Amino acid sequence: MHSSNVAAQNVAPAKPSSGDQAQEKKTHRPLRDVLVPIPLAFLGLGVYRAWIEITFVGSFVGFQAFSVSMRDIFDLTAIVEMLACVALARRIGPLFNRARVYILSGSFMLLSTVLLFASSFMPSIALELCFASSVLGGLGLGLIILIFSELYGCLNPIRVTLYYASSLVFGALIVYVYMGFKMPWLFAMTALLPVAALLCARRAFGLLPEGERPQKTWVSVSVPWKIMLLMGFFAFSYGIIESSAYRGAFGPHSSPGTFIVAVLVVIGVLVQRDKFDFNVLCRIALPLTVVALFSISVFGFADDVFGGYCVAGGYTAFTILIMVLCSNLCYRYGVSAIWLFGLERSLRLVFMFLGRCVYEYGSMIDVGGVRGTTIAIGIAIVAVIMGTFVLLSQKELSNTWGASFFDGSGADGQAVRKQEIVDRCELLAKRFGLTSRETEVLMLLAQRKTVGQIEHELFIANGTAKAHVRHVYQKFDIHSREELFDLIGIDGLQSNADAPVEELAAGKHA
Repeated sequence: MHSSNVAAQNVAPAKPSSGDQAQEKKTHRPLRDVLVPIPLAFLGLGVYRAWIEITFVGSFVGFQAFSVSMRDIFDLTAIVEMLACVALARRIGPLFNRARVYILSGSFMLLSTVLLFASSFMPSIALELCFASSVLGGLGLGLIILIFSELYGCLNPIRVTLYYASSLVFGALIVYVYMGFKMPWLFAMTALLPVAALLCARRAFGLLPEGERPQKTWVSVSVPWKIMLLMGFFAFSYGIIESSAYRGAFGPHSSPGTFIVAVLVVIGVLVQRDKFDFNVLCRIALPLTVVALFSISVFGFADDVFGGYCVAGGYTAFTILIMVLCSNLCYRYGVSAIWLFGLERSLRLVFMFLGRCVYEYGSMIDVGGVRGTTIAIGIAIVAVIMGTFVLLSQKELSNTWGASFFDGSGADGQAVRKQEIVDRCELLAKRFGLTSRETEVLMLLAQRKTVGQIEHELFIANGTAKAHVRHVYQKFDIHSREELFDLIGIDGLQSNADAPVEELAAGKHA
């Protein structure tokens, strides 16, 4: 796939000359370099999120026969399907070019919508209709999640953050509009959402160059357990306080907390693209979640609307972070998005379910005069803090997060070699004081990308890539791509596979 440096490097860059400073001003200051177009097709994820809220999660419709148990059936069906896809990922992937998968997903979600709305008009069989709707909806959801996971696994981290956060905003706006529809129109327009989301996905894959689409290769890799541990802590704590996110007229996807945080992330990426620090997502998620937990424990679940907004906002920042971490492993090393995201999303739903159970049963007990809900909130606070420590223990968000690649032939060997090249590039970047964007350019140069391809990859204005390439060459004191490859050690990578990284990276500048 591709390689990219996610986190900002905490090194002091070499001071550019006055001519270089002038060039950087020319290439970074224009408004067109900030206000970039966001292809509508990549916002399809927000469309199916709107469908989820209107139908199964925090719906403002109020389907009479629908209950929490139906929501659990919806989640359980999606979990089972995604885990089955994880087990078969090597055989069935990729999914993006399989028309049958789109048809199945759309048909399941469309029929689920029909049955759910029909339950309001057929009270005698409403329970049966809701049960069938939950199963079909879960089957459609599992497939559409994996389709969009493959799409975002083809994008560099900046694009993932921008498009995903924009999708959250777009999805919330759809829900706001749908709140004004009367029932017949609400049904018709809701039924269109899954179809629209899948059409967006097809179009988005079509916009990607053929070489950037998911490939039918397999990279053997262990589970990135640090990502799963981080996700588990936050998802469990969110499950404990999830019901508070539904207070008022909003659900979790349309909550003002979700909308505001997503808008702030979009603005941050557009304004600070070269300097955007992904650790800020953690700095948003932690305080909002802790404030929500304390607020809810003081004012109670029933009346604390503000706490609910904080819950939704904190969880939004967390989901953006997880999306970036997982998609970056797919983007950099060619890890199967079906395997990685299917595992992550399944475990996330499981941990959220466990959190809901802890709160539900905790509300029934009293320990030494202390309410069970208070104990549950205390557990959630500990889980969030532990998850944050897992995140902060990582020096770079761009590392493998506990995943190990297994050497071998074909795609496996390529992934291992690609990881070695990335490690060498990062070592050289720190040694010679490259900026974050110059490090990304270095990694793309190591992949033999042209200047035009680098501009496309990094979403930067015309001419900016040339300036970055020049700065990299100046800091390395080289004059050609061949010298750069020699410095990185690309040509002798296989023959020197067992040599220490420090020896190979030192090169002629030792």
